[in-house]
Amino acid sequence: MVFKLFIVTTTLILIVFSFIMLAEVFFFEKFYHSSKVQTLEENMIYLKDQINKEELNEQQINEQIASLMNQKDATISILNEYFNHIPIEPYCIELNVDQTLISIRIPNEGMEVGSLPQELEIGNTLVIDGIFIDEKNKILQPVEINPPQFRDVQMGLSRVHGKVTDFLLPEQRSYNPLYQDTLIDEVLNDWIPNSRELSLLKDGSVVQRQWQDKWSGVNYIVLTSALEDQDRYLMVMASLQPVGEAVEVLQQYFILIAPIVIALVIILSMIYSRIVSRPIRMLSRSATRLAKLDFSEQIEIRSKDEFGGLARDMNSLSNNLQAALNDLTLANGKLQGEIKEKQQAEKLRKQLIANLSHELKTPLGIIKGFAEGLQDNIAKEKSERYLSLIVSETDRMNALILDMLELSKYEAKAIRLQMENFSLTDLIENVAESFSQQLESKRLLLSYDFEADQILVKADYRRIEQVILNLLSNAIRHASENTIITVSITRTEVNKVTVIIENVGSFIAEEELSNIWEQFYRIENSRNRKSGGTGLGLAIVKHILELHQSEYRGMNTNQGVAFSFTLNEDRGEQDE
Repeated sequence: MVFKLFIVTTTLILIVFSFIMLAEVFFFEKFYHSSKVQTLEENMIYLKDQINKEELNEQQINEQIASLMNQKDATISILNEYFNHIPIEPYCIELNVDQTLISIRIPNEGMEVGSLPQELEIGNTLVIDGIFIDEKNKILQPVEINPPQFRDVQMGLSRVHGKVTDFLLPEQRSYNPLYQDTLIDEVLNDWIPNSRELSLLKDGSVVQRQWQDKWSGVNYIVLTSALEDQDRYLMVMASLQPVGEAVEVLQQYFILIAPIVIALVIILSMIYSRIVSRPIRMLSRSATRLAKLDFSEQIEIRSKDEFGGLARDMNSLSNNLQAALNDLTLANGKLQGEIKEKQQAEKLRKQLIANLSHELKTPLGIIKGFAEGLQDNIAKEKSERYLSLIVSETDRMNALILDMLELSKYEAKAIRLQMENFSLTDLIENVAESFSQQLESKRLLLSYDFEADQILVKADYRRIEQVILNLLSNAIRHASENTIITVSITRTEVNKVTVIIENVGSFIAEEELSNIWEQFYRIENSRNRKSGGTGLGLAIVKHILELHQSEYRGMNTNQGVAFSFTLNEDRGEQDE
């Protein structure tokens, strides 16, 4: 089908192109000639109407004639009743010389186009040598425009020097318009109107004829028509040379462009054939995709013909099948998610059991050793100490189990925050009171550095209380004796507060700082059994702060270690 369309399209286009080429060769010149004659006749009628108006003076008529000569590159002349040329000088320059307007008339004879000023503008200064042809010395026929400054005025000539106030010069004319304008006399010498032409002129019709310049060989079209007074005639002459040149250029152009056009026709025909057959190929590909359960693409056929209807039906079928497949995929995704959650819960359970087994091994071994000592009937003073140690290790195991259960809830994402507004300063002070005994035993002081007496935040009160408990406990546990623990609250961003708890004590190695938030992670010098703790406090703190979308970190200071975290401030309620 593509090949058949290609052959038919190429043949039709080449036939049309050949017809256009023949029409251009044989009929273009006649069309151009008739079109130009018609345009000249229309402008000639308009000019006649202007000349026939009694309110126009000679200067205004000359301006109308010069304007039309420039627009149509034509020579216009007025003839008397004997068909003799009435001299007119339509082109002129108006100069302001010492507050006096002088008209410079450009003659057709004795003046060349090259001697006229180029790119003349109103306000330019001109120097002109010529002859005054009126008694008031206001009309000057130029002999030379802008003569050399060093040359004196020739005998019999006058020199004027002034600024241009108005001008009308040959524009968009042939290469030598002044020469063409002088050919009117030769045209009149070669033309004697016959009786038929005189009759047409008397009736107001336009007489048309062609004339050839013997010197240049250029053909001209000459139109003549009588003015309203029947004693004068209007003659318009325009060159036909551009017509012949255009025809010759067109012939050469078609010879050069024909191979390109033929190549383009072949290429465009192939493209057109593929475009026409494209809907069938698209429908075929779409049917193949549907057979493979691929519903990802729609058929892009928007026409209202049979192809468009079939495409819409196939798209509807594809959408319905895709919707059913999406439902199955979504159900499968949910099932996979549930399976993954169960696997994660099982993994956490196993990890909890492994961690508990590891962490309970040591205290159970200690309890077993002390219990065996009691079985061996140790001295009474030692039995009291052994019982105290057994209770202590039991409490440690109980705390570890509770922390493990709490941490497992966070890791299973089973914790939901209860957001409320409360005073962060009051919470810190209340938590600090519970550590008064530990502070006294290590001779530690607690210093507050709050930016305001009351700082309100929006958070989960119980969870933030647990965070401060764990961080303060950690700071006290690892602080050096006779030092100060500082708790500060500052506003760092808009609606953000930062809490910093800093102690004086041993530093944490920089490479260990990123690991301190992991469960059961211990650092030999600062986190061991002697210092207490389950190794889960910071891991729980991490989960709580992440639920609050807080920015938290641990860092070494000049004297010890500091932990910081951020919370959202409730400034509105604080202002109230």
